Amino acid sequence: MPRLASRLTSFLPVAGAFVGLLALSLPSLARAEVPAALKGSGSLTLCSAMTQPPLEFLDASQKPVGAEVEMAEEIAKRIGVKTKWINIPFSGLIPALQAGQCNAILSQLFIKPGRLKVIDEVPYAWSQEILIFKKGSKVVDDPVDMSGKKVASVTGTTATVLLKQANDKLKAAGKPPVTIVEFPTGTAAFQQLVLGEVDGYGASFEIGEYYDKKNPGQIVAGKKPFYKILTGFGVRKDEKDVSAALETQIAAMMKDGSLAKIYKKWGIETDLLAAPMPTQPVTN
Repeated sequence: MPRLASRLTSFLPVAGAFVGLLALSLPSLARAEVPAALKGSGSLTLCSAMTQPPLEFLDASQKPVGAEVEMAEEIAKRIGVKTKWINIPFSGLIPALQAGQCNAILSQLFIKPGRLKVIDEVPYAWSQEILIFKKGSKVVDDPVDMSGKKVASVTGTTATVLLKQANDKLKAAGKPPVTIVEFPTGTAAFQQLVLGEVDGYGASFEIGEYYDKKNPGQIVAGKKPFYKILTGFGVRKDEKDVSAALETQIAAMMKDGSLAKIYKKWGIETDLLAAPMPTQPVTN
């Protein structure tokens, strides 16, 4: 089937409004002072749900790999520390951060007003949501058009929230709701889609692109994403120096092209920001 990336050229005009926010003037390659929270361990400890290819997942040897993994390793190198990964289901990421199990979350964490009330987020890319189907199924773009159907999603993700919002619209219209089938991981959700146990899967464009490449001929996706939002590192509000260090190195990687190189390697360059953004950006 055609590459999903080709479907993104005419997406939401809101993107420009975000990218125009406060481009930063930050040191490009100079190594910043190691944040106090990282000095003792000499590591940047990251909580992540390692089931989100091509962003972060475990390879055959159980080693973390993916675009966001490579980005984090480069950031840690520039700060002067190592990376340590803690694999946690997506729904447990923010509680784990708040409990001090890690210095930051890196797991395609959308920047949403509710989250910004409890943590800070440091933007590094866009993310997009799309509906994925087993090949041969009817393809739609809007979750509302899945009325009466079973759709998989991962617990705690924005896809689940958007499906519930679709059900509110369907209820108001007097139509059958979407049956939302939640799974703890994207891997489990995708397996149920391929087996035909669900009619669709609400997932990120990036995951859809990955599964399309790895399972040619098995899936088909909607023609365009139905949602787009900024993604960022999640950091505790009392560790501003960690946020500042991440922000500085993201800006440096954007300036020298190293972030773009990583995203192009993994086929998700459409998610790149046009300019750096400040921590805790204004959102809808």
